[in-house]
This record gives sequence, C-alpha cells and structure tokens, in this order.
Amino acid sequence: MTTLVKKISSVFEKDKEVVEVNAKPYSNPYLTGIGLGLVLLAAFVIMGRGLGASGAMSTLVAVGVNTVAPEHTQSNPFYSEYLGDETNNPLKDWLVFEVLGVLAGGFLSGSLAGRVKKGIEKGPNITSRKRLLYAFVGGSLMGIGAKLARGCTSGQALTGGALLNLGSWAFMMMVFAGGYAAAYFLRRQWL
Repeated sequence: MTTLVKKISSVFEKDKEVVEVNAKPYSNPYLTGIGLGLVLLAAFVIMGRGLGASGAMSTLVAVGVNTVAPEHTQSNPFYSEYLGDETNNPLKDWLVFEVLGVLAGGFLSGSLAGRVKKGIEKGPNITSRKRLLYAFVGGSLMGIGAKLARGCTSGQALTGGALLNLGSWAFMMMVFAGGYAAAYFLRRQWL
C-alpha cells in the first residue's frame, strides 16, 4: 500500500509550485447554488428522478463483478438490483451518464478557468504521501457511509433535502457536525 502511495505522490511532486497567474476568479456561490437548484429541478422534470452519484459507482461495481463472476451476481440480491433483467445494459443508467457528465464538465470548467494543473493540495505541515493516504481513507469512509445512508451527499442533501425527507436532513446535519469535529483535530495539517 505504501509503495503505491509513494509512486502516486512522486508523480505529483515533480512540478511542486506551479502558480497559475491566468486563473479566473471562482463563481459566485449564490448564483451557482441557484444554477444547481435549476439543474435538480430539470432532472426531476426530464428524467423523473433527482441527482446522485453513489448509484453509478454501485452499478460499475456490479458490472465489474458480473464480468468476473456472473454466477455470484445472479444469486446476490445487491448485484441483481443494479444489473436489472438483462434487457438493458446497466451502464446505460441515468446516474452513470450523470457522473460522466460531471467529470467532463468539471474538467472543461477547470480548463476554461485556467485551474487545471498537476499537484496535490495540502498544508505545509503534511507530506504528500500522508495527504493521499488521508484522502483515500476519507473517500473510502464516505463511500461506506453513502451505502449505509442509502445515498451519497448529493443524493441525500440535494434530492432528499428537496423532497423534505427527514432522514436526508438528519444526514446533512450529521455531515456538517462530523466535518466540524474532524476539522478541529486535522486543522494543524493545513496551517
């Protein structure tokens, strides 16, 4: 595991301090929030469902496991739910295209704003290896939490919050509480 982290961090450390002087300012958060709300409304009107990302990851895992062990996926109710009845390719799911669009749109937006660069964002008191390790552990915990909560932050907060689901509101309150609690212990890494 540490060898993989060393290799990944060495790739990003070659160009240590590349300062982008042509970067455009960030978008207005209020206008961006209104835009996101309109995208959520359009998703409900056009697709009949809200936004989310964890379902796409579950579909990709189910397709991958089905490729390697089809007998296992057919007998497992979790995988069967994401694979469907074999009349449609599960990769044609709305959430898969949504996540691909988010990745492409984020890269395009960052490129147009002059913000795409190679590097690891971290504070001066943490090594690149430790930062990548923390990011991996944090992302893994978020993925596990998304499955336990039956939805990721976008699905829970945006879609569930818009539908006034009590569980979604409780989830988001706990996300903020957990974030503030963790920030207290990890803040020295960024100072």
